[in-house]
Amino acid sequence: MFASRTDPILWVAIREIRLGQENRLYSTAAWSVNRSLLEMSANTASSPFVFVHPLWTHRELLWQFTLRNVELRHKGSHLGLIWAVLSPLSILGLQILVFGYIFKGSFGVLPNETRADYGLGMFLGMSIYQFVAEVITTAPILVVSNSSFVKKVVFPLEIIPAAAVGAAFIHTLISLGLVLLGIAFFGQGLTLGVLWLPAVLVPLVMLCLGMAWFFSALGVFIRDISPLMQFGATALMFGSAVFYSANKIPATAWSVMRFNPVLLAIEVARDGVLWQRNPNFAYVVYLWLFSAIVCGLGYAAFKKMKPAFADVL
Repeated sequence: MFASRTDPILWVAIREIRLGQENRLYSTAAWSVNRSLLEMSANTASSPFVFVHPLWTHRELLWQFTLRNVELRHKGSHLGLIWAVLSPLSILGLQILVFGYIFKGSFGVLPNETRADYGLGMFLGMSIYQFVAEVITTAPILVVSNSSFVKKVVFPLEIIPAAAVGAAFIHTLISLGLVLLGIAFFGQGLTLGVLWLPAVLVPLVMLCLGMAWFFSALGVFIRDISPLMQFGATALMFGSAVFYSANKIPATAWSVMRFNPVLLAIEVARDGVLWQRNPNFAYVVYLWLFSAIVCGLGYAAFKKMKPAFADVL
């Protein structure tokens, strides 16, 4: 355990991180963090699951930073975490109005598809897309904006991108909860197909972890990567079948777009949860393999670039 009862100084330090008092952290925790991390590095060097072990080893610190990110996101607002519910609901209403009623949008999957079905299908796709988009747009500035941890304390920097993924995932779970409620009351109803959601979410978390580690490290050396990610997120939205069904993609375009893991994740989720039909199992296998590879490579790239962070920042 990272902060146990036998290490009270480090436990106090973690509590101060949660309160956002990083400046008070340094004097009380530097020697304790340094000692703990050196011991853990020796134990994890030969681990075959190198990107899993540090997250588990520092799980309490990861949880504290995740909660800190969630709190900071709504800090200063009167409604606080309520916006995590109101914001996706308002976006859903706007999307149904514009794409459902004005543009008469339809996925063309169900013979009796209603406006509610279309809105829920779009909301489900948007929830999955927003998870990935939030990670890739914020990742390039994560290490740069937390440069104090790079310069003054021997700190497990891998936690910072992972905590950002965790905070984004919490908001995604809230949105998906609203989707499931909508399907239960206004859609086709919930079936055992909802069990396909974990098969989609777990590899998506791995995918986001890999991209967060890679782009957060790259952003230290190439500051222009941040605006490029904004464009990339927009391109990803239109290329992930958020507003339309993958069945409507022309064959020539599908030959390239079929390798997009976000598109496949959205299709699997819609098939299993919303359309109540068996998803393409090959999509699920590809999603898991691709995400595991990206996660491993992203972590390796972060570890490779990490020693040079202090020189740049």
